[in-house]
Amino acid sequence: MARRGAGTPLLLQLSLLLLLRPGGEWGPSWTLDCALVSVGSPIVPLGSAVTASCTIRSKLCRGLEQGKVWISWMVDNEPMAGSQHRGLGGTEVSNLTLPQFNRTQAKLWCCVEWNGTKQRVGVAEIRAGYPPAKPFNLSCALNLSDYGLTCQWEQGANSHLPTTIALKCAGSRAQVVTGCTPQGGHNRCTVPRRLLQLYRQMEFWVSATNALGTAESEHLCIDPMDVAKLDPPALRSIQSIPFQTDCVTLTWEVARSTAHMELLCELRYRALEDPTWALVTGIIGQAGTTQHCGFLFGTQYHFQMRCRRSSARSYWSEWSQARNYTTHEKAPVGKLDVWWNTRLAEAGRWLEVQLHWKAPQQRKANGRVLGYRVTLSPRRRGRDPPTVCNTTHTHCNFSAPVGTRRVYLSAYNAAGESAATEVVLLERKGESLAGLQAVSRGERSLWVHWEAPPALPDTYVLEWQRVPCEPSGCSTCWQMERDGAATTALIHDGIEPFQRYNISLYPLYKDAVGVPAHTAAYSKQKAPSHAPKLHLKSISKSDAELCWDPLPVEMQNGFITSYTIFWANSTAEVSSATVDPSLSSFVIRELKPSTLYKVHIMASTAAGGTNSTSLTLVTPVLDDAEIHFLFLTLGLIFVLLILLLICIQKNGRMKQQFWPSVPDPANSSLGKWVPAELQQEPLQVPGVREPGLAAISTVTVLERAAGKQPPAWGKESGTEPAAAQPYVRQEGATPGHGWATAEPHLGPGGTGETVQYARVVGDGYKGQQHTRPRLYLRSTSTQPLLLEPSPSPKPYENLWFHVPDGGLGDAGCPEDLAATFPLLQGLRINGAEELHDCRAF
Repeated sequence: MARRGAGTPLLLQLSLLLLLRPGGEWGPSWTLDCALVSVGSPIVPLGSAVTASCTIRSKLCRGLEQGKVWISWMVDNEPMAGSQHRGLGGTEVSNLTLPQFNRTQAKLWCCVEWNGTKQRVGVAEIRAGYPPAKPFNLSCALNLSDYGLTCQWEQGANSHLPTTIALKCAGSRAQVVTGCTPQGGHNRCTVPRRLLQLYRQMEFWVSATNALGTAESEHLCIDPMDVAKLDPPALRSIQSIPFQTDCVTLTWEVARSTAHMELLCELRYRALEDPTWALVTGIIGQAGTTQHCGFLFGTQYHFQMRCRRSSARSYWSEWSQARNYTTHEKAPVGKLDVWWNTRLAEAGRWLEVQLHWKAPQQRKANGRVLGYRVTLSPRRRGRDPPTVCNTTHTHCNFSAPVGTRRVYLSAYNAAGESAATEVVLLERKGESLAGLQAVSRGERSLWVHWEAPPALPDTYVLEWQRVPCEPSGCSTCWQMERDGAATTALIHDGIEPFQRYNISLYPLYKDAVGVPAHTAAYSKQKAPSHAPKLHLKSISKSDAELCWDPLPVEMQNGFITSYTIFWANSTAEVSSATVDPSLSSFVIRELKPSTLYKVHIMASTAAGGTNSTSLTLVTPVLDDAEIHFLFLTLGLIFVLLILLLICIQKNGRMKQQFWPSVPDPANSSLGKWVPAELQQEPLQVPGVREPGLAAISTVTVLERAAGKQPPAWGKESGTEPAAAQPYVRQEGATPGHGWATAEPHLGPGGTGETVQYARVVGDGYKGQQHTRPRLYLRSTSTQPLLLEPSPSPKPYENLWFHVPDGGLGDAGCPEDLAATFPLLQGLRINGAEELHDCRAF
């Protein structure tokens, strides 16, 4: 930066002042004279050293007049350290050396410390790069429409520096001029007609220049007319001449701009289905017509033509517009490849034949095949054999008589019919092939190899079929391998990835067809589309048997290598087991009782696996066998209890222990005994079945053993009184004194008779050592009444006894009678209030 003189006008000085910038580059009121930054070279080769110096004039930097000045450097925003020393005139100088500058462009800042911050006071911009690369591959072409010469080239490596590109040209006697300069970064430009010398040699080259040097391409010396880009010719007609040959004749016209030139032309053609072109060279352009042979019959072709000047350095024109032509047809030629299958039908009287053949190649079809004909005998002059099959397909099913060994197949088109192919229906016999394998050779092909048999066949037939069959029917593909010594073959017709194919190989001998070998293969595999669905077959407290249906072939996408069963309980303890793909069930063992498990299955191929949905199962507390044993035990216990009850009912001794027998007093001898004094007493018999209370005529008391006290019921005897029967209640009696009941008595005839008797509470007990006192009341019925000591829910009240004349006995009798039978206390007998005479007893 130049120092400005003292006489600079004030306005100019103010215009040179810089205010503080946002980045703190300049201090306040600092002029450009404050700092001066200089570099060795602003443009350097990339990777070379860079030197710079910064000079600070403290007197011109307000705020820096006093004190030490500290100078630092920054490359863009990266700080750098330099050396500092005092210069002439009170200046501070800092020098910086960058040994290796690896940036293509950077700003070098000189900074000073001011108020504790770095202030940028000077800057220098540095660029680095390489010398320009040498342009190459220069080519030029003359456009006959405006006669401008367009040249193009390739530039080479980027120099990272501004570079000037120019196309230079010079005539044989003219000076070097700049022919054109490319625009927009393109690598081509056009030299105008005024700078060209037609039909003379000129020199052209590309010049690239930047700050580090200049590079030029190889010089191109040409006559501009030699590189003229001609307009293409136009094809006019194509014909097959003469007829029934494989030759065609073509005619064309050249462009008007090239009519005065000597031209050399080329013709190319290809069949519609053929991707490659056939090229015909050396055609004279001015001739306008040419003839060429070797075309296929009945085939559509594309034709194109181009031309150039006869000069060796000239350029070809563009290809002309394509023209299509179909050659005439001819009858098919050659033999057809045929394959067959046979079986007996209708009880062995007919032979079912399945015939397959390959469509002839275009060079043998000689046109579009219209159909195929199958006959049982060859065609002879003057007559055609009967046709068993006439179809447009490449297969045919028909029936032939048993013993047929030959059939004849021919193809026909619009021009005629081919010679018949003889098909010999050979028998199948011999040993099968060994070692047949198929491996992938890409997504749409399979490589098949096998072991050669001991006796080499004449031909092999390789057959493959997609599994499962397509909905439209099973389509079998096949091909013939004519080399009997071959052990490999490549098949690609109809092969698709993720599909299984069954492959069979048949050896064909002169007199027989060998037994085939079989295999299956995939051209590419992936994980199955789905996994099998698990089903619970059985479960116990420690085992669970699972089953699943095998995956359909169309879902497998490859060979299933294994099934993996995963199961986990509620504590996330995961276990697994691998199952052979041939199995469809698995038993999970060592499960915990009464536990919930989540189970799923994964089907795997060589390319990956697919998981199924989860199956939830809960193990029971007991196994089925344990449950059956428990129910069986309970049932057995129940049966034993029933049997025990039956035995107790049937066994008298046991019954006596639990339910002792109480004798019926009505049937005892005492019940039928009557004292002598009462035997002659007449009885008053009431009417049969007369309702009401029985009339008692006599009361007899039987004494019991002296000194024996009746025990309380239920204490010593261990028994309780018998259940009470229907009774008649006594008025005024208290519970525990006594009562009377009536029980039915079955007579000898089985009819029921009423037996009336009375029981006295507390007047007797059960026991083997005591006599139970009984009171017999003679009634008007034929059966006696019995009063015995047993409880009853209700006591008798107001029993009336009929006593004969003469009283009841002595005065002491009532006390004995009342002491013995408290029930008799207060009884009214024949209107008497008390018992006064017991002698009648």
